[in-house]
Amino acid sequence: MKASRINGHAESLPRLPFWTATFVTMVCIAILALSGWREWATREADLKNAEIDMVNLARSLTQHAEDTIELADAVLFGLASRLEANGTGPAAIATVQNVLDLRKPTLGRIRGLFVYDETGRWLATTEKVDFSGLNNSDRAYFQHHRAVDDRRIHLGPPVQSRVGGQWIITVSRRLDHPDGAFAGVVLATIDAGYFSQFYRQFDLGPNGAITLLSADGILLARSVDNGTYVGRDMSATPLIRDRMSRPAASVYYFKSPLDGLQRLSSFRFSERYPLLVLATEAQDDVLVRWRQTAMVRTAFVLALTLVIGVIGLYLVRQLYERQRMAAALIAKEADFRLLAEASSDMVTRIDFDERILYASPSSASVLGWDPTQLVGTPALAGVNPEDLPRVAQVVAALKRGEVEEARIIYRTRHREKTEIWIETTLRVTRSDSGTINGVVAISRDMTEHKDLEDKLAALATLDGLTGLANRRCFDERLEQEWARASREGTALSVLMIDIDHFKKFNDRYGHPAGDGCLRAVAAVLAAQTRRPGDLASRYGGEEFALLLPGTDAEGCEVVGMRFCDALRDIQIPHGSNPPSGLVTASLGGATVWPNSNATTDCASLVGAADRALYSAKDGGRDRMVMSGRVLPWPRARSA
Repeated sequence: MKASRINGHAESLPRLPFWTATFVTMVCIAILALSGWREWATREADLKNAEIDMVNLARSLTQHAEDTIELADAVLFGLASRLEANGTGPAAIATVQNVLDLRKPTLGRIRGLFVYDETGRWLATTEKVDFSGLNNSDRAYFQHHRAVDDRRIHLGPPVQSRVGGQWIITVSRRLDHPDGAFAGVVLATIDAGYFSQFYRQFDLGPNGAITLLSADGILLARSVDNGTYVGRDMSATPLIRDRMSRPAASVYYFKSPLDGLQRLSSFRFSERYPLLVLATEAQDDVLVRWRQTAMVRTAFVLALTLVIGVIGLYLVRQLYERQRMAAALIAKEADFRLLAEASSDMVTRIDFDERILYASPSSASVLGWDPTQLVGTPALAGVNPEDLPRVAQVVAALKRGEVEEARIIYRTRHREKTEIWIETTLRVTRSDSGTINGVVAISRDMTEHKDLEDKLAALATLDGLTGLANRRCFDERLEQEWARASREGTALSVLMIDIDHFKKFNDRYGHPAGDGCLRAVAAVLAAQTRRPGDLASRYGGEEFALLLPGTDAEGCEVVGMRFCDALRDIQIPHGSNPPSGLVTASLGGATVWPNSNATTDCASLVGAADRALYSAKDGGRDRMVMSGRVLPWPRARSA
């Protein structure tokens, strides 16, 4: 096979000075036109970046508003469910009032909660007011729920609170009697000022603003508020009036009806609630920096035009020097090609810009590509995206001169196969002056070797009979999760499981049936690992273990009982296991909140679960016993 050229433009080198001089002349002629085009493009880029910022901000603020309404809805749903279940009698209302008093410090974004009967009379509230004579039947939200049999939440227009006088946004739900008749309303209020204060955290320039509106155009909150904006009807503006012809979210240029400024904005209609978020910047604020820098850049371009001729002359001289160096390099490369083309490994020469200058004939057998197809392409183009950062880091270290030689293994594309593993040895090359000008890479196909390594690694962590993790894998994961729980202050639980009278099962049905029983129990246990962090393993013999990170004692007990029920459901006969006559299991569970300052380790957790397991067996089997607290920790609960 004929070797590829190291530099396809070698024959054209003598013409480079001429083309360089031509280029310098063209630059001098066109520089003013290009400068003007660049300034215009910069202006458009500044506007585009501002548009992107506004789109991202509108998306985030819409999510914030939806989360706030959803929080209020969740509280109202629980309150409505309690009232509809227990009624609105004096005892039930007294209980609800106690609940509201307890919830008041934890309401967060929600200002207050209220309960009204079917006449609008106040029954309970989180506010510290005398509401014996108050009635809210005149409020729009109350009249809506009384007229419309709809169990969904209702987001009403802003109203002034009768308790504090401030503007509030109402979120309400309907209450029904057992017969379906209207029984009243539960209400959550959110201060419009909460949104205004939250929006003022964002720097949108001296004239920027964030506005929250209802879908029908009622202004709910604004970051810049003179006290007259909340409650204003903006339905006549083009944005609201033409809503049906607009997308749910977009960039929007308009002249503000509130302050008369030309604004660049992004709006987003919520898909979950009748809300609209509008994030805006004044267009003059966006372009002020561009105007300042445009004058500086124009002056710089004029100065650059004066010196461009001198730089061009210097560049022509440098090109003549590079021609002589290139000729010397071509002579040296003859010996390099002779060795590379006789090797079964793929040899490539890569320049400082990470493009392939030369590829040996063996590239066809290693990558499936002819050498001529590789020359001129990026050397890292086919590297797997997951391996690319690591490979690029090694190449960068070579280019900086931090190392002279490196060896890496990575995945890359093959012309005929999907992907192969490559082992590559890299060594820097230097010019006559000693500067690094590229890399020589020697690569070989390591796919079969890597596949064998992966198979051996899998066999080292799996139990051959059940397919679950083995004891070694369990111990390693337990140490990892113990360290994670110590850092993050989360719970860690372990379930130890032992099949009841398994020796008698083997004696009665035979070892092949015993193996089948173990596989069936393992399948039931594996089904309980419903989260990525859970790990089911065969601990030894007929004993299994289930690791449950982030699970407290109550959750551990739920998983254990679920396993017991699932095991009974498959009904494996076991005549030597009275009284059920089925295969059952004894379970011991333990939960810990690891403390990095404690002297105990993860073995104490397994020991506690094991002791609980023996308690279950001593207590008659086919049951689960939870251990007591394994380690003291302020956030832990007793099992």
